[in-house]
Amino acid sequence: MTDERSAYDEKLESILRTAAQIFAEKGYHQASIRDIARATGVSLSGLYYYFNSKEELLFLIQDHAFGTLLSNLERLLDGVAEPHRRLRLLMENHLRYFIANTAEMKVLSHEAEALTGDFRRRVNGKKRRLTETAMQILQEIRPAGDVDPRVATFAMFGMMNWLYNWHRADRDVPVERIVDDMYRIFVEGFAPDNAAVPALAREASPGDAAPSIWRSGGADE
Repeated sequence: MTDERSAYDEKLESILRTAAQIFAEKGYHQASIRDIARATGVSLSGLYYYFNSKEELLFLIQDHAFGTLLSNLERLLDGVAEPHRRLRLLMENHLRYFIANTAEMKVLSHEAEALTGDFRRRVNGKKRRLTETAMQILQEIRPAGDVDPRVATFAMFGMMNWLYNWHRADRDVPVERIVDDMYRIFVEGFAPDNAAVPALAREASPGDAAPSIWRSGGADE
């Protein structure tokens, strides 16, 4: 029974990896189950042995990815109390997964809204655990700070999650340097130590608070 289950899990993981590549290349809505059948060499009926719909397939990819990300993070943080070290471990865990699993992470970022109902709730539950862990760490680092912890948390994830758009392994620095640079920029800032930042730099820019991309008054003006 163990061998049968192991073979099932290995085949399912292979299907999920291939499906993630196809969803990343074509987009979830443009990709078809036939595309996945051709790429995996598994018949349509054979694929439906592992999932019941394309949406469930997307759920399995996202659920597995967030589950792996979370379980490894919890293992790394176990027994670590110092918040700066915890933040470094969280960022390194996140960035290493994004660099090593580009297709899966692109699917997580691009197709977050494609899931519905219980599938979305279950994936959102894991995402919430991740963001709550990060927010708690940031609040420990700056307990009485004047930066909103929600803004700080999603600013950090926004910086990390954009990685798949620009990172190129053949020309960018190694992952260890990326982790170190992003950690230092986020925690210590980009300016050199003791740099004098003029007060004017913190003033809001003039103009509309919510500007439109469309020219007012029509295109002829």
